[in-house]
Amino acid sequence: MRKLKLDELNRATVDEFKAQDKLPVAVVLDNVRSMHNIGSIFRTSDGFAVEQICLCGITAQPPHREIEKTALGATQSINWTYFETPLQAVETLRADGYKIIAIEQAENSIMLNTFAPAANAKYALIFGNEVNGVSDEVMQQIDACIEIPQFGTKHSFNIVVSAGIVLWDFFAKLNLK
Repeated sequence: MRKLKLDELNRATVDEFKAQDKLPVAVVLDNVRSMHNIGSIFRTSDGFAVEQICLCGITAQPPHREIEKTALGATQSINWTYFETPLQAVETLRADGYKIIAIEQAENSIMLNTFAPAANAKYALIFGNEVNGVSDEVMQQIDACIEIPQFGTKHSFNIVVSAGIVLWDFFAKLNLK
């Protein structure tokens, strides 16, 4: 088996990416403190062609070299907006027709493997702070909560790992039928 060379990957240009169909998902970062995590989520969001990222509260904004270190240019391809509070993002996205979904461990959460996204819906997926998770005030405004099943001793994933798992799941369920 031979690894593909960069020129064989058929990568879209930024302009081609901006024009292509997107996964009907907005990623909402609720007070994410690590710029490396922010950059990695930009890169992962680019990989799954999400519609947009909403940066909220203390979440840093591009341009910043610590974000770019892991984003590898994805801050140029992904549309993003900054909101002073995650509640402002939730209100704006709800008004734009998005279903508001927290990715969190909570009472009455829906396990990711059983969640079936509707083909004609748009989703705002909220990923919380590395220590405190999705803020309590946002949890009071959500339409649903998705939990990633876990089977080890830690019962927590890094936010970037969580975003990768959930975005892949949504991409696969909506596009790979």
